Amino acid sequence: MLAFAAYFAAALAFCVAFCITYVWLTPHREFQLIVREHNASAAVALGGSLIGFSIALAGAIHNTQSPLQFVAWGFVAFAVQVLAYRLARFGHPGLSHAIQQNAIAAALWVAAVSISAGILSAACMSP
Repeated sequence: MLAFAAYFAAALAFCVAFCITYVWLTPHREFQLIVREHNASAAVALGGSLIGFSIALAGAIHNTQSPLQFVAWGFVAFAVQVLAYRLARFGHPGLSHAIQQNAIAAALWVAAVSISAGILSAACMSP
């Protein structure tokens, strides 16, 4: 139970830090769009990014031998997701504006890039 608690607490802390960083990196304000304007695109984009990051964290938990190793790989997963978001914006220069306009195609694009990056980084963490 102690190992579970340590991994779960660390993963939860990583997810909170990731969400804070993600909303700081994006030019639009996700929580305002999601909560006040009920913007589905912002929810899909943020949710997809969090899912991609969580997949990578799950891979790190599965493939590490200690919470300290997990933390190291968690930072790698974090960096990969930030890079994925930057690449998604590079591929769609008007991404932020499109999400503000509730364009679901733009949100699906960033979600797909993020989830793909999470799956690939989780696979690369295996021995």
